[in-house]
Amino acid sequence: MLIIDAHLDLAWNAVMWNRDLRLSAYTLRTQEVRVQGKGRAQNTVSLPHLCEGRVAVAVVTLLARSTGKSIPHLDYASPEQAYASAQGQLAYYHALQAAGDVRILTDGAAVRDHLAVWAAWESGGAVPANCPPLGVVISMEGADPILTPGQIDAWHAGGLRALGLAHYGYGRYAGGTATETGLTALGRALLPEVERLGMILDLTHLSDAAFWESIDAFGGTVIASHQNCRALVPHQRQFSDDQLRAVIARDGVIGTALDVWMLKPDWNADRTSNAGITLETAADHLDHVCQIAGNARHAAIGSDLDGGFGRDQSPVDLDTIADLQKLVGILERRGWSPDDIGAAMHGNWARVLMRL
Repeated sequence: MLIIDAHLDLAWNAVMWNRDLRLSAYTLRTQEVRVQGKGRAQNTVSLPHLCEGRVAVAVVTLLARSTGKSIPHLDYASPEQAYASAQGQLAYYHALQAAGDVRILTDGAAVRDHLAVWAAWESGGAVPANCPPLGVVISMEGADPILTPGQIDAWHAGGLRALGLAHYGYGRYAGGTATETGLTALGRALLPEVERLGMILDLTHLSDAAFWESIDAFGGTVIASHQNCRALVPHQRQFSDDQLRAVIARDGVIGTALDVWMLKPDWNADRTSNAGITLETAADHLDHVCQIAGNARHAAIGSDLDGGFGRDQSPVDLDTIADLQKLVGILERRGWSPDDIGAAMHGNWARVLMRL
């Protein structure tokens, strides 16, 4: 079954972690055996495995912060440095497109055409080693690299089509995870420009205050690209049922993330392992969104695989991103209809992305 994954940090992995994503994940793991750091030699995502897993489209990120934190290759001392880093990541996607490895999708017609190409390939005796290019919709995870709200037109011209205002901590445009800060003056000025351009607003990572202010201030398409359920994992990083209802009321979609600390309560990398946390656990979050919505129109995948972690912090039954296909059987066993499974695996995101 074709898949749309709404959150992958491909350029960040390639440019900041020095991973050639055209290689197999197994080759990349071997190259990193002696490289120190969280997630090293544990990667799960590369272009061959996206092909193997029938991932036809991915929402891919630009990720750089200037918020006073100090994580290497993520945090920068000034917005200008964050801008330069994000521009480098954007250049990576354009280089992959020039090489024929990806297709940058900038409007609904392109999304529709790209999915038709993949569907034809899939129905014609698909050969895993010879799939069409990966379709990518470019998003920005945390708006710090946008120097001023007026610069959004230049980013849009470069292919940016979705935007999250904040990441972890305080952002220049909004409060993010683990804060109680709402929109800043910059954020309030940026939202009308994002709406004017028809871009998608990603509510993931916003503080509760910034979430509700954004819902009120923004009239365009809203999503939660990689966001789990607070009712199952009590933490401010997840959405409450009221927040899920607010996204659903706007015909938005919520992508279940596979970072295990977001799947299971009380998980801690320093004390616990991913033992016992499986893709079945992820399906619990998909089910919960459906229960809140009363249908399967709003639950989907936003895996966040290799988002600063690897197999060590992913479901234990996932070796590479190709294993997202296991969710089909899991949902079948839970009694999901074929149409509802197709909606969660690709159809819901397709509906949203075709609004571009």
